[in-house]
Amino acid sequence: MKVKELQHIVGEGWVITDEERMADYLVDETAVEVRPQPAGELVLVKPASSQEVSSILKLANNEGIPVFPRGGGTGLCGGAIPTENGIILSLERMKEIAVDQDNLMAIAEAGVTLKELIEKVEQEGLFFPPHPGDQSAQIGGLVACNAGGSRAVKYGVIRNYVKGIDAVLATGEVLRLGGKLLKNNTGYDLMHLIIGSEGTLAVITRVILRLFPQLGASVTMIIPYDNRHDAINTVPKILQSGVIPLAIEYMERGPVELSAAHLNMEWPCKTGVAYLMIIVEGRSEEEVYSDCERISEICERYHGLEAVVGKTRKEQERVLKIRSNMYLALKHKIADSLDAAVPPASMGTFMDDIDKIAARFGTSIPMHGHAGDGNLHPHLMKDLLEKGAENLKEVKRKIYREAVKLGGVMTAEHGLGRIRLPDLDIFLGQKEMELMAGIKKVFDRKGILNPGCAIKME
Repeated sequence: MKVKELQHIVGEGWVITDEERMADYLVDETAVEVRPQPAGELVLVKPASSQEVSSILKLANNEGIPVFPRGGGTGLCGGAIPTENGIILSLERMKEIAVDQDNLMAIAEAGVTLKELIEKVEQEGLFFPPHPGDQSAQIGGLVACNAGGSRAVKYGVIRNYVKGIDAVLATGEVLRLGGKLLKNNTGYDLMHLIIGSEGTLAVITRVILRLFPQLGASVTMIIPYDNRHDAINTVPKILQSGVIPLAIEYMERGPVELSAAHLNMEWPCKTGVAYLMIIVEGRSEEEVYSDCERISEICERYHGLEAVVGKTRKEQERVLKIRSNMYLALKHKIADSLDAAVPPASMGTFMDDIDKIAARFGTSIPMHGHAGDGNLHPHLMKDLLEKGAENLKEVKRKIYREAVKLGGVMTAEHGLGRIRLPDLDIFLGQKEMELMAGIKKVFDRKGILNPGCAIKME
């Protein structure tokens, strides 16, 4: 595996072959039942610069050695798992971060975590809008997967904030794309091809991200409902009113109370079976409270019950923590967690379709999601596997087909990784897959970058 050559590039202490020391780098957060198995002959390498990444990729490309770029390991679709003998390329040592206040930009290396980015930006009195969830995720991985999160309804996904990247090709050339620019129309947009490519086209080593002035005030509202449809039907009316909240999240009583208990916390709502969690932000408290009043009036018209309002930062963080913990609280019961999206107004119909599928297979499928942008997370439970692995596969395909009927997609933020590829035919035609395979070959002719991930190759 060219261990001595790798040691020469990064230093002996940063090349690891001991399996026990590599254990955390062989998995991610994908449910065990569908998680791919890692290969048996691997070496973990931790470069400290783009130049070291370049040298590693030149060596790997010359020798035809697969390379698996690695971020924080927070993915849910097996995208970072090294499934062939090769090199695990961890960018965790690349931690430089700076803020350009004049241009409202942050410059962060790939190993900077979301937590570190947020803390640095807030110290400078600025705001980074996206919040994909797990703050241990690293910037390189967030960009490589085009992460989303709860704030996408107002601010979009990571792609909307990336203004420049440094990326290393499989052959070792370092590309510097974009910059501290708000407009750029110079040729094909190679940067946006690499964003969301899940480490299959190039290794992202440095990112320039757009920032905004810090929020003046924010409030978190929890609106309980006695049924799901009233909750979901409220969402388009809120957006049509001209108020665009920072986040509109849908949750159900059972899973959210389980999440709270998992954290030794208490869910603040005692009524309702379905909830909208709405975060409203603005330049002043007066503006925020005015928007909250308009939202409350709309919710009341659609049978919303009395809202619970978190005004202090501590109260708001507590509610967001419970919402963000839902997957971890359910994880021991989950065989797979999906990430489909439909047009927001069709979300209620999609959930009804999923309930019918669950009833047909004698299971339950807990759901929560980003109601403002139609991104739903149905959790397929382990009891499906008790009647055979084929049940799990069949339920997934039925859910995906319902999404297609509603104009939806397979994944809105987690990416394809490895575990979604078998069902890609439901969403993409032969020509689309041929074009994607052609792009892969242009960037990575020998196919060494994250093979088996994100794309079907002939």
